[in-house]
Amino acid sequence: MVSPAYLIGAGAAVGAVLRYATNQYVDGVAARRRFPYGTFTVNVVGSFVLALVTFLGAGTDVLYLIGTGACGSYTTFSSFSVDTVRLWETGDRLLAGWYAAANFLGALGGIGLAFGVSTL
Repeated sequence: MVSPAYLIGAGAAVGAVLRYATNQYVDGVAARRRFPYGTFTVNVVGSFVLALVTFLGAGTDVLYLIGTGACGSYTTFSSFSVDTVRLWETGDRLLAGWYAAANFLGALGGIGLAFGVSTL
């Protein structure tokens, strides 16, 4: 039996590297855009993955590894909050509102998609 701390730590290491790689790739593709596509992408994908393992009935160890560890470090509420405030403070208030709504709706969409996939 592996300690939950080791599972969470291992998952967090993988999730952090994946988050960095995703941000690098997405920011490279969406360069010169004010919308923070990198943070948006990791939050939507992370919501999908966490919901999928949950709907598929993953056990406690898998939830520690993927849910708390990997998805916990892959997704980012803090960057989302800072991005939103930064857009607001620079005068892009409409974009800040759209960004906040897109993150929320995107995450819910990811969860809905995971539910659909899990019932196939």
